[in-house]
Amino acid sequence: MNLKSNLETPIFKIVSEAGEELGIDVYAVGGFVRDILLNRPSKDIDFVTVGSGIELAQKVADKIGEKQVSVFKNFGTANINSKGFDFEFVGARKESYNRNSRKPIVEDGTLEDDQNRRDFTINAMAISLNKANYGELLDPFGGQKDLKRKVIRTPLKPEITFSDDPLRMMRAIRFATQLQFDIEPDTYEGIIKNVDRIDIVSMERVSGELNKIILANKPSYGFKLLFHSGLLKKIFPEMVDLQGVETIEGKSHKDNFYHTLQVLDNVCEKSNYLWLRWAAILHDIAKPPTKRFDSKVGWTFHGHEDKGARMVPGIFKRLKLPLNDKMHYVKKLVRLHLRPIALVKDDITDTAIRRLLFEAGNDVDDLMKLCRADITSKNDVKVKKYLGNFKKVEQKMKEVEEKDQVRNFQPPVSGEEIMNAFNITPGRLIGEIKEAIKEAILEGEIQNNRTEALELMYKLAKIKGLDKVSGNN
Repeated sequence: MNLKSNLETPIFKIVSEAGEELGIDVYAVGGFVRDILLNRPSKDIDFVTVGSGIELAQKVADKIGEKQVSVFKNFGTANINSKGFDFEFVGARKESYNRNSRKPIVEDGTLEDDQNRRDFTINAMAISLNKANYGELLDPFGGQKDLKRKVIRTPLKPEITFSDDPLRMMRAIRFATQLQFDIEPDTYEGIIKNVDRIDIVSMERVSGELNKIILANKPSYGFKLLFHSGLLKKIFPEMVDLQGVETIEGKSHKDNFYHTLQVLDNVCEKSNYLWLRWAAILHDIAKPPTKRFDSKVGWTFHGHEDKGARMVPGIFKRLKLPLNDKMHYVKKLVRLHLRPIALVKDDITDTAIRRLLFEAGNDVDDLMKLCRADITSKNDVKVKKYLGNFKKVEQKMKEVEEKDQVRNFQPPVSGEEIMNAFNITPGRLIGEIKEAIKEAILEGEIQNNRTEALELMYKLAKIKGLDKVSGNN
């Protein structure tokens, strides 16, 4: 097969000319070739040469007028970013592995050696950029056929591929999830047999692949593959603990693992935001440790939202996920995910709405997306009822926010103003007055404005024995 017609971007002719001038063979390889055959756009292009990838990159950079070439001498690779494209250059190589490391011993090799070391057949294809056979597809492992069959398969024996570099097990599941492909049976069996090898991979690399699975259109597929292979137990045991149904006195609870996957897929239909998807994954994470059986009411999970929120930092830390505002966002949504459901009652007060708006802040819209996604009942009447109630809650939120403006609450009176008004130094009293003003606003006792806040400030100060400084209004 010749793919010359797919190489209209000028870079391919330029790389071809550079290779010819250097007297070395050059090829486009890997994901770019796969994406051509899948009719998927790609801005990342990898080039392999039977020679020096760094020399080739520098020659190409001269030809396209790019001064910046990122060189990685230890790996024999170079990178050029140009006009929205990312070009990677590497010399063909063969690899061997020490059992206790996924870092290979690298030697110069042929194109065949380079294709042998690749993870999957669909990523082991190359397109010649050489004058003699420009555009010819080189597919030694049947990657094109596997694309048509929608199958992920290793080019060598799976035991070798996965034992050499165990991260490839995560990549297999990631590609299967992103492309909605099957994993070929022997390849999946290879994952199951090598699951313990994941221990030598850094958690940063594992989480990087996990996040790509989560960002797929339907991540539940990937999580099921992770679960049944045993990988999920190794990397995320708290999620595995959600699986299973227990029955006592004829009363059962739902399988919270599969419920979580449904919630995750539901969220994915409404948002591409990675951390909202993580909130969906973790919203019920504390159900196993809070599970109790009551003969009158059946199974309960009281407080799972608060315990779940407390579990979030530990899970993020172990998975090497960011411990910054992203983690706090997930923690907040896990803690609040039951609150809107409790507001569906007709007699709900403005105070309850104000408190939710105050606590959720700018994330209230994402919280409502999570809550809607959490309705996974097979009873259509029940689902319709809940969604209708949520509409009422959202309308009530809109009305309260327009009136009281507490979504991004800023105290009408600052601590500095309190100190100046009564000539006092920083201390506990200031915090108590500010907190009392905030509570009065949330309870609806005063309006969220400066006039009423100042009036309450002076009243509270008098009770606490503070005298107004002369000249202050």
